[in-house]
Amino acid sequence: MIERMKYYPFILFLLFSCQTAPVRQPVPLTEDSSFLTGSFFLVRHAEKNPGADSTLTPEGEARAQKLYTLLKDSGLQKVYFTPFKRTVQTADPLLEQLHLDTAYYSPDTTGESLIYTITRHEDWGKRILIVGHSNTLLPLLRALKAKPPLDSIGDKDYDNLFIVYKHRDSVKLSWKKF
Repeated sequence: MIERMKYYPFILFLLFSCQTAPVRQPVPLTEDSSFLTGSFFLVRHAEKNPGADSTLTPEGEARAQKLYTLLKDSGLQKVYFTPFKRTVQTADPLLEQLHLDTAYYSPDTTGESLIYTITRHEDWGKRILIVGHSNTLLPLLRALKAKPPLDSIGDKDYDNLFIVYKHRDSVKLSWKKF
């Protein structure tokens, strides 16, 4: 009997270590993103050098500083950007001065990745800067239920600031050049 008892801790260890890990439940997304209330400031990254994951040019660094001046008193609470140097560098002056929380999202042409990421981070109701790309900004506006004022954003067009004020029953879009 005592001989068998010395194996009990080992057997218990095996039993508990063989349990499967709990399955992570996905965040439910709906067609209607009206639950995502808040103020969203959307910009394209600033002027960049050539290359796939390029850095900002001196003009781009100046535009990033201009963005800081424009938004420093806006009450931003978080910054979302894609995992590219140019998007991070566009937000750098704001991040360095205001010490804002950040999150990455995957760029896509529907905006679903951003909506999903904001939902996962429970950031609805906040004032968020979103730094994107020429081919993703307009889909992001649509994902937030705002009607884009442009048909496209050109390759050399870096000066658009879109502000979406999203409430439960309404969406207001403001657009300015900076």
